[in-house]
Amino acid sequence: MARTDITKPGDTSVSRPRDVFTAMRDEMDRVFEQFERGFPRWPSLFGRSQAGNGGMVVPELDVRENTNTITIEAELPGVDERNVTVTVANGVLTIKGEKKQEKEEKNENYYLAERTYGSFERSLRLPDTIDENKVEAKFDKGVLKVTAAKKPEAVKAERKIEIKKA
Repeated sequence: MARTDITKPGDTSVSRPRDVFTAMRDEMDRVFEQFERGFPRWPSLFGRSQAGNGGMVVPELDVRENTNTITIEAELPGVDERNVTVTVANGVLTIKGEKKQEKEEKNENYYLAERTYGSFERSLRLPDTIDENKVEAKFDKGVLKVTAAKKPEAVKAERKIEIKKA
């Protein structure tokens, strides 16, 4: 690679690329090296670290399926039920919310007031077998549980297929 070295003996300055494409290539190399080492972790609103997402908080989901339903659970500790919305549109389930924390300490020598605000959103495509009119959500002790019932035709009994010898 063609580089222009503008350092003098004993100088520790960084050399500069000759053209914009070399600079862009160097920057991409730096980004990929950072990715391979692992991005720094930012604290999340949910007490877990989220890596590589630009600091945006994304609640983790547990998804389970049985014969009749799909169940999605999201742990949202410290989030008030009134600050959570669940919607279904065009086969996409979206969970949105906002967490607000306020802390206040008064002492003889100091006064501390901290406020933390953050919003989150998580969407996932539901299979075509789900009846969008039969999606229910319950919120209990910081856990959101969404249950989506399958359409009756999707719950048909299994039929064993006989394997014949050729």
